[in-house]
Order: sequence, then structure tokens, then C-alpha cells
Amino acid sequence: MATKKIYLKNSSQALALLGKQDENIRNIENSYGVQIFARQDAGSGTFTVSVRGSGTKVDKAARVIEFLKDNFDAQPDAAAPSRNNDVPQPSGDYLYTSYSGRAITPRSDNQKKYIKSIFSKDMVFAIGPAGTGKTFLAVACALKMLRQGSISKIVITRPVVEAGEKLGFLPGDLHEKINPYLRPLYDAFYYMIGAERFRALKDDETIEIVPLAYMRGRTIEKAFIILDEAQNATAGQMKMFLTRMGVGSKIIVSGDKTQIDIAFPKDSGLAAAEKILSAIDAIDFVYFDKNDIVRHKLVKEIVKVWQ
Repeated sequence: MATKKIYLKNSSQALALLGKQDENIRNIENSYGVQIFARQDAGSGTFTVSVRGSGTKVDKAARVIEFLKDNFDAQPDAAAPSRNNDVPQPSGDYLYTSYSGRAITPRSDNQKKYIKSIFSKDMVFAIGPAGTGKTFLAVACALKMLRQGSISKIVITRPVVEAGEKLGFLPGDLHEKINPYLRPLYDAFYYMIGAERFRALKDDETIEIVPLAYMRGRTIEKAFIILDEAQNATAGQMKMFLTRMGVGSKIIVSGDKTQIDIAFPKDSGLAAAEKILSAIDAIDFVYFDKNDIVRHKLVKEIVKVWQ
């Protein structure tokens, strides 16, 4: 017996998803041969929908519920798709719907190229300035593939390197020591799926966020693996990371060659990988520039003048 949980924001979303007298949920149960339970947390007021049954049936039913959840605002009376039909997919450049209900789509030609590369190649390097969506879009793609069942887990890693400051001894256990370095990755997931759902997926190791040094010796299969801040990995670390790739996995490497924080910038693994691997057809390199920056407009101006 397998169980999957879907987290809802509020009662309005729950009512729209469940349907009149739970009609949508009952249709999904009958179509896929699963059991579905909805529960509201008394403290936070959030709802959890649990799907139970055999593994493949649970995966398919959960995909339908996730789709209805993402699109209930536009289709509040949508009924569950029948078992013989694929889960419908939104048209256009739609990629994912954030926890707040915002549709995530590429906003530049290079971002579109990046997403196309992610879904068509098993290894993609994204190189460009801050604010161009390199890691953010990779996380959205990873969550979409997780929902579709194409992967079984998401692994995100980054080098633990201080940005120009020596912070000295940090108190606490291992998690507390490395948490400040990994916090930007948490922020992306909080935006996409909310803190509660992120914690649940992290607790059952569906999402794993680890320092780069802890990747040594592993072989990771059927996973979406992201190396963030890759410019701060050494050439040796880069080779170590890339060779962790197992069957059914996908690797995305993102970095900015203008923000290298390691002691010897010439040793950057991102530059080494670009030089050594660019001739391999099965690997894509996607380049971003200041025109792809999607943060505050001042970020684009700063990058433009600060060369």
C-alpha cells in the first residue's frame, strides 16, 4: 500500500478541489481504484489530502488531484478526468503553479531554451548573472517531473563557500552550521510548494538538500539533481559531482562566472566543465545575460554597469 499527500492552502481551495458533496474526489476514487481522505489541521487550518492504494494507481490519482489543485481558480467546477484519458496539461509556456497560485512561465527566449534543454537532455549547464532564474526554473522543472513520476526524488547541492567574509566558528549541530549556506534553496521551494509541504517532502527524503562535499561516494538514480553556485566548486569537486549520476537521473548545473568566491578563481569547476565538456552533444550549455534578469529592475542595472 502506498500513500501520497497533497497539501492545500485553505478551505476555499479544498472546497473547489473536493467538489460538490466531494464529487471530484469520489470520481477519482472510482476511476483509479484508490482511497482518498481529506483532513484539516486544527492549528494551521490547512488541509491535507491523502491518497492510498497501489503504487501506480496512487501516482496517477495524485497527478489528477495536483492538476485540479493548480487550476481550480480557472476551472472551479472541473470534474476529474476519466481513467482512460491522460491528465490534461495547460497550454502555452505554463510550467508550474506556485503555492500562492501564480503560474510560473519562462519570461525570455533564453529561459525558454533552458527549459527545453532540461526536458530534452540529461545534463544541462546554465551559466549567467544573478537573477536570471537558473535555479528557480530548475526547481520548477524538478517539481513538475516529480509530479509526473519521471523521477523519484530531487537532490540539490551547493558548495559551502563564504562570499568574501570569514564567519568563523558557527554554533550548533551540522544542520544548524550549514543551514545559512543552503537557505536560498529553501526559499525557492517555499515559494513553489509552501513551507509545510516542503518540510514533509524533506522529512521523507523526497527532497534532499546537502552540501557538495557530502555527495562523494554516492550513485543517485532516478533523481533530478541540481548543483547551485557551481562557480564555487573546484574542478575536482565538479568531476566528483557529475560522476554521481545514476540511471534515470538528470543533472542541472547553474552558476555565474563573475561571482567566484573560492580562494583561487582559476580553479573554478564551472569554467573547467565548460572547457572540457562543451563538445559533448548530449550535454547542453545555456547562457544567460543581463536581459534575462527577472528580479527587481535595479538588479539588471547593477549587472549592466558592474562588469
